[in-house]
Amino acid sequence: MSTPIELLPNPTLRTEDDYPFCPGCGHGPVLDALNSALVRLELEPHEVVIVSDIGCSGLSDQFFTTSAFHGLHGRSITYATGIKLARPDLEVVVIMGDGGTGIGGAHLLSAARRNIGITVLVLNNFNFGMTGGQHSTTTPEGFITPTTPSGNLEHPLDICATVGVNGAAYAYRGTSFDDDLVDRIVEGIEVDGLSMMDVWDLCTAYFVRNNKFSRRQIDQTMEVLGLESGVLYRSDKPEFTTAYRRLAEGQHEGLRVKSVVATTGSTLEKRRHFVVAGSAGGRVRSAARLVALAAMRSGLWAAQRDDYPITVKSGHSVSEVIISPEEIHYNGIDKPDVVVIVSDDGVGKAGPYLEAMEVTDTVYVVAGLVLPATAAKVIVLDAAASETRIPKASLALALVSHAVDRSEIVPFDLFEATAGEGGFGEKNLELLAAGVALTEA
Repeated sequence: MSTPIELLPNPTLRTEDDYPFCPGCGHGPVLDALNSALVRLELEPHEVVIVSDIGCSGLSDQFFTTSAFHGLHGRSITYATGIKLARPDLEVVVIMGDGGTGIGGAHLLSAARRNIGITVLVLNNFNFGMTGGQHSTTTPEGFITPTTPSGNLEHPLDICATVGVNGAAYAYRGTSFDDDLVDRIVEGIEVDGLSMMDVWDLCTAYFVRNNKFSRRQIDQTMEVLGLESGVLYRSDKPEFTTAYRRLAEGQHEGLRVKSVVATTGSTLEKRRHFVVAGSAGGRVRSAARLVALAAMRSGLWAAQRDDYPITVKSGHSVSEVIISPEEIHYNGIDKPDVVVIVSDDGVGKAGPYLEAMEVTDTVYVVAGLVLPATAAKVIVLDAAASETRIPKASLALALVSHAVDRSEIVPFDLFEATAGEGGFGEKNLELLAAGVALTEA
């Protein structure tokens, strides 16, 4: 039976359960220290999110009355990063093992480079304790595990140095036995930036048994490896979420932020779906983007989703645009109201859209393309007969302008004003005029 959770004033830990860890496991004392730190900081449960990894450490979040997130092995730092970006007001604490720091090594580096404002507690017991004691990235050289029966040949990862040299605000190495662990966790949480806490503890089920490892040997191992304990790195580099918001708000010196401002109100009463299908390099995405921007300028919500192959410059290019008077929570399109098709590549991808469309929907297509059967009204446009030459790469913008003018999904004057901006504005306006003037074949 593990040690019961201590009842503290305004506890953040649940008190009705015992820890599930093996007798003598060092994880319990670390959780006690984290709880004491949260209580000392007088943080309310709703102000804290515990993000846990896979492994024995992943059992930790269930004992806290805070919010929690449990995900895939090695990915806890990425989830924590997303939470902190969305809600920078929250205290986000990651609890992970040494196995997770190896599996998610790239995420560890990214968090350090960004100096994202989360606290990472690594419960480092030098092996994969939950799955049988296999060696991890922190297993010291020469130590025995089921996967290194003759002694580990790999050099252990220095977690603190890894994050420290890559920009973390705070890096600490200690043990679950340290009297000042609560103080260090408090200090780490209060730091404005990434706090990495490499806390060494004992896995009594496997590592201790295989290596006759003890509390005393933890300190000896640090000395042999040349790894110092204590607060090892401090940095005053700006915390990422704060710096990011400064950039977004245009407060950073020299920043140029292009924002979309609604200039008029729209009379659109229901959500509309607009699809442009063509070939890569045919300005499909940019044409669709102009529709979305014009919708936003008319006070509507807009979402765009693009589909194209990994080759980018060859194959299909399809853009879905959703325009709505209400906030868009799902950006999938099952049935479009308007589809614009400008190439055989686009025809190849348009089948499911055309099959779903109804008689009240409209398809605009370049003359010469053969479409699958559809209940929608099909308008064939003869671009070759245009008085203004329309290059193949500009067919999407020309046909989109025709569709916008006829369908009234967005005000054409706003669409025109949006297209006329920037270095391509004059050419875009010529194409818009040519597109509006297209006649049915």
